Amino acid sequence: MARLSAFQLAGLGLSAAAFLCGIICASALTVTQGEFGSQCILYGSVRYNGTLSLSRVSHSSLCYFVSATSVLASILSFAVLFQGIYHGCFGDGQSEHTWFKGSVAIAAAVLFFLLVSGCILRVGMDTLCAAIVQSSAAASCQEAQRRPWVHPYRAEKFYDNLYTAEAAAWVNFFFWCLMVVLLVLERFIKSSSQPLRSSSARTDEAAPIIGGGPRGP
Repeated sequence: MARLSAFQLAGLGLSAAAFLCGIICASALTVTQGEFGSQCILYGSVRYNGTLSLSRVSHSSLCYFVSATSVLASILSFAVLFQGIYHGCFGDGQSEHTWFKGSVAIAAAVLFFLLVSGCILRVGMDTLCAAIVQSSAAASCQEAQRRPWVHPYRAEKFYDNLYTAEAAAWVNFFFWCLMVVLLVLERFIKSSSQPLRSSSARTDEAAPIIGGGPRGP
């Protein structure tokens, strides 16, 4: 088994953490949709007549987009984790970044979609909570969890689930930022040290030819 560098160990840890964050975000948002009959309550509005009900909801594709982004980020994180473990167990521990530009481009795309997902969750929650407060049903979304909702809604933990999904999305975004930074740093260090090794090898080979060795009488 090859010995992994500090960069590779840190990358494995970040990949595993990003994988879990993506699963948590998608799961929490899916549970929230299930509590409201598969409806996406982000950017929604409510009515209150003794019981809370939804008067407007977003298209389900909005929540599906956030869930799909989280799942895709988890799949890519798992692929990076698996590749790192494979190279650590069966390779020489020096994973060459042959597809460095492609890896950075993919990571940048993931970061963009994670950023969009985090903003959707944040603004969508703020819009929903503002509608709840304006309806005079509760002073906050947390308090609205204890208010009765019309059947068949089960909203006992809708705010907790949405908050968990949002937190997981932003933490996942942060982990992917760190993964990109590690990738660039590792590439930079390898690139800066490679010319030094090459020039040293050429000097050793050229020394006898140029006249570095002892001359006879």
